[in-house]
Formats: sequence, C-alpha cells, structure tokens
Amino acid sequence: MAGICCGVVGESDTTAQIEPNKTRVSRRRRMEIRQLTFMATPPTLHHENNHGSITSDVKRRKVESPLSTPSPRECINAAQSSFESQALPETGERLAASTVADLSSCDGEAPANMKMVEGVDEAPKFGMTSVCGRRRDMEDAVAMQPAFWKPEGEMNSGCDFYGVYDGHGCSHVAKKCGALMHQIVGAELNTVDVDKDDEALKQAMERSFSKMDEEARESRSRESPDKSSGSCRCELQLPQCDAVGSTAVVSVITAKKIVISNCGDSRAVLCRSGVAIPLTSDHKPDRPDELKRIEEAGGRVIYWDGPRVLGVLAMSRAIGDNYLKPYVIPDPEVTVLERSEEDECLILASDGLWDVVSNEMACGVARMCLRSGAAGRDLEGMGVEGGSGSSEGSDRRCMDASTLLTKLALARRSCDNVSVVVVDLKRNRGIVDLAEL
Repeated sequence: MAGICCGVVGESDTTAQIEPNKTRVSRRRRMEIRQLTFMATPPTLHHENNHGSITSDVKRRKVESPLSTPSPRECINAAQSSFESQALPETGERLAASTVADLSSCDGEAPANMKMVEGVDEAPKFGMTSVCGRRRDMEDAVAMQPAFWKPEGEMNSGCDFYGVYDGHGCSHVAKKCGALMHQIVGAELNTVDVDKDDEALKQAMERSFSKMDEEARESRSRESPDKSSGSCRCELQLPQCDAVGSTAVVSVITAKKIVISNCGDSRAVLCRSGVAIPLTSDHKPDRPDELKRIEEAGGRVIYWDGPRVLGVLAMSRAIGDNYLKPYVIPDPEVTVLERSEEDECLILASDGLWDVVSNEMACGVARMCLRSGAAGRDLEGMGVEGGSGSSEGSDRRCMDASTLLTKLALARRSCDNVSVVVVDLKRNRGIVDLAEL
C-alpha cells in the first residue's frame, strides 16, 4: 500500500521526494508540543502585514520550555503580563523566581511601558467562590461592587462594596439583598462624611439595613402571585413568604477605613500581620445579650437541634422573617476601623465555611494563596455542582484563596451552601513579593 501511494505521488508530481526522517521529525515535534503550556491572551484587533496577509497580535505564551530559550522581548512580555494580569499558571515563589530568572537572562533594556507595573494596586483585588454544596437548593447570594460610590468632587477610585447573604426558607430575600443593598448603602453614604464621622457612618449603615428589610417585605406584596410563583418555590408553601429571610455581612472599604456591618451568623475576618481578627460576632439565640433581648420582647429560645428562636430559626437577627418579629430583628452591628499597612486580606463568608473552618485556619489559607498563588483552579475535581466564582475585575490569587477555602469546607463535610469572598488589602503586593526574594 505504501508503494502504491508513493507511486501515485511520483506519477503526479515529479518533484516530490520522500523524506525518510519525516516521521521521526514529526514525532519529535509532537513530543515537544506536549511539554509546552499555553495561556490564551485577551483578543486583539487583527492587522495586515507587509505581504498582504492578515495576522493577529494574539500569541500563545510558552511557559517552562526546556527545549528553547525565550527571546529578550518574550521575557519582558512574560514578566509584564505576570504582574498586570497574573494570567500565567505558575504559583508563588516559583512565579517570582522564574520571572527574575527570565529577566536576568534577557539582553537589552526593558521597554518604557514597564513602569506602568508599579501602579497596578490602584484597582481593588478580590475573588469569590459560591457553591451549593450538599444542599438541594442554592440560597446564598454574593455582591461585589468595586468603586460603587464616591464623594462628590473626589477624583479617587471611591469606595468598594462586598456582601455575602445567606438565605433561609428560600433564596429570594438573599437575591434581593444582593441586587439592592449596595444601592441603598450608596444613597445613605451621600448624607455623611465617611472619613471623619464614624458615628454618623454607623447610623447610615443601620438605616440601610432597615430600608433593605422594608424593601424585602414590601417587594413580595407588590408582586403578583402568578409572577412570583413561577420563580420562587416558597410560594407553593406560603403565599406571603413570611418564613423567608437572609443574613447579611457587608463591607465598605475606603482608602482609609474598613466598615463592616453584620446581621446574622455570616462572618467577616480581617488578617492583619498574620493574626486573624474577627470583625463580627455571630447573632446566635443563645448569646447572652441576644437571649436577654428576645426574652424581654416576649419570645423564647427553644433548644431543638441547637438554640432556635421559638424553636424555628437558628439566628437572632436577619433580614426578612416577618413572622418572627419582633424577636428577630434586622439591626446590624457595625464596626469601623482604620486601615493599616499591616492589613493583608479580608474574608467574608457564610456559615457554610465558618461551621467547619476556624478564623485562624481561614486566614492562614488565604495568606498562603495570596503570597504564593497556590490553589486549585476549579471545583470540577470535587464533583460539586452549582459553583461560581468568575467575576469581572476579580484577581486570580484571591480567586484561588476563595476556591481553596470552599474546597476545605466541603472536605470537612460542610452541609450548607458555601460562599466566600476574599479581598486583598495589601498594597503593591507584587512588588513586595519580588523584593523579598
């Protein structure tokens, strides 16, 4: 058969020659390709070269190739991309070490646009992962709004907003909080001096939670039963949806301050100088001050699979839950603290994480990921459905931290939805990491 093929080629094209080493060369080329790793860069405009053919500026970047030496220009591009977008799949010290090695092996001077790397910390760095876990339904909601509000006349990037909402009974209250809370908070911030008056700032956050509670209650009454029953499963059991609510832990981060408002048992933890600092206190019915408040209002805390308000709800504060008022209230506890150069990261998460992972362990995992970038890239290997985490403007290392914390919670048999937000508070982290090597 090979002879026939060769004969056909020879008859049709007298110039064709058989290369005896062609198969060996092709095989060597395939083996070389297998040893390369490619990362797709963002799409760019195509242009026409001098020969009239259309080419693209998009190139696949080669990483850790033992068979070839990168050109000086490729070394500079790889270093610049690793700082600006962190798109390369290398991690931590390995990333920094390989970048330094590439730069040291390059000939020539760096281009002028390399100076832009020093200002990458102006944009907020954050990452989120939210999974259904072992629950039948997903009732958590997460909101991330960079630069959601800025004072009039200010030219800076403004304030950033992050929120985690853990719904119970159904998901519509948590989703409503995720869609509206930052808008309500932004409107209230217009009435206060954020950087100077902490007490007025706390009152603004309290008003925001109260308005959100009213909005959650009134929005269901405004909707027609036919419309809401098609998108909300709780309508089949309780047309008024009074037995539905949500926790809320919200963070407003300015250039100088961190503001945390909490209602329920979701939690915010700050990592400062390697120490885990809880910024919230869980609103549990058996907490002494909460137990006293409930009893003074005429309610009772009944121990049924843990302490519960009237034997039903396992938290003493929440947005919604109209049938348990006035025992369950939407009033948040607000914490305002000054930012420090020692601040490393902020973790907001639902109790699906905190029930099985301590504050110290969560901060340790987040610090490891932010300093080294080492973590799993997705949740497919865990066999978990309903996971999400990709968000516009998110940072790869923060995404890795939130993903690894979620995996840790699932590995420790968390039975609830798990939602984690990690915010990197360290300024010039990329430059500092290189300087430490």
